[in-house]
Amino acid sequence: MDLGTVIGIVLILGLLFSAMAMGVGVGAYIDVPSALIVIGGSIGALLISFKMETMKQFMKIFMVAIKPPQEDKAELIKKLVEFATSARRDGILSLEAAANQEENEFLKKGLSMAVDGNEPDTIRELLEIEMDQTSSRHKIHASVFDQWAGLAGAMGMIGTLIGLVAMLLNMADPSAIGPSMAVALLTTMYGAMIGNIFGTPIANILNIRNDEEGLVKEMILEGIMSIQAGDNPRTLEGKLLSFLPPSERVSQFE
Repeated sequence: MDLGTVIGIVLILGLLFSAMAMGVGVGAYIDVPSALIVIGGSIGALLISFKMETMKQFMKIFMVAIKPPQEDKAELIKKLVEFATSARRDGILSLEAAANQEENEFLKKGLSMAVDGNEPDTIRELLEIEMDQTSSRHKIHASVFDQWAGLAGAMGMIGTLIGLVAMLLNMADPSAIGPSMAVALLTTMYGAMIGNIFGTPIANILNIRNDEEGLVKEMILEGIMSIQAGDNPRTLEGKLLSFLPPSERVSQFE
């Protein structure tokens, strides 16, 4: 679980609700018509903007921000170096059992292709296609939340206009001014909250997750190419360590 994302969401909501409670109370900020306009309207607009297959994964995508798949880069480098050592010592066919047992699907696919004797250019081309397509899907998923931020803000403005129109039409009735004004103001607040708590921040962290996954796959690709080429394990390790920040570069040969 990504504690930064969880703590950030809890912190924002906690501070906002505390500020509300210290004022006129949280109940004063709850308005069903405003919620229907902003939440219902923005979700409806998202359904128009994206394919249903994408929207069905809405909660799954959100959970990627909360609990992303983890890949220990240091362990990955160690594994690839061990594969390279085995391939140089016993031949690349000795990696067949390891390929079949590998849990990382991308590594399993690339290693299996190398064991099967595919040409290096073919392996690189197919793996790069998979990387590009996966990244494209992830970017679409991130854009759902980015779009939600803009749509929620727009629906908030629409709600504000609805509330103002209702208020102006009922100026002669003082009792109707308050509820209409509440809709006008709270829809803007709801839109801003959704956009700045769940929309833009989630889209940003999903893009970061996409970049991290792309980095891991790039490491795997370079590792497989080196293993197939019969590179020295030390050379492979040096190449893979260059993907990491200097503070994290620890060689197993030292």
